[in-house]
Amino acid sequence: MDRDWAGPLDLDAVAAHAGYSRYHFVRAFKAVYGQTPGRYLSRRRIERAEELLRSANLTVTEICSLVGFSSLGTFSKRFKEQTGSTPSAYRTKHAGRGAALIPGCYALLWAGGFPSRDAGAPTPDRPGEDRNSGEAR
Repeated sequence: MDRDWAGPLDLDAVAAHAGYSRYHFVRAFKAVYGQTPGRYLSRRRIERAEELLRSANLTVTEICSLVGFSSLGTFSKRFKEQTGSTPSAYRTKHAGRGAALIPGCYALLWAGGFPSRDAGAPTPDRPGEDRNSGEAR
């Protein structure tokens, strides 16, 4: 879950990977971490959002999407629950202290946020591989 924090949580797949049923996995996870897998993932996403709000020149909506929330309202609510302030207020308080903000276009490119224009063209890091299928041509 820490590796794929921005993607949707497939609890059945995570539980199967751990060798547990979905319900046993949730109970065991909560016993170890003190919270459900969904709450844990939400907390990790908010931590990533805090980092982006401090360092990247992206809108709150872009950050919401990049960290894996599908709803801006849910993102804002969870962010305020965890940090005590709204994402915008957090940025105002913490951004710009130290190094310059990372340009938003670079942050989006690094996070894979740009859709490809030519789906059949090889990617720079994997020549000869189809972008959509991940299979070699």
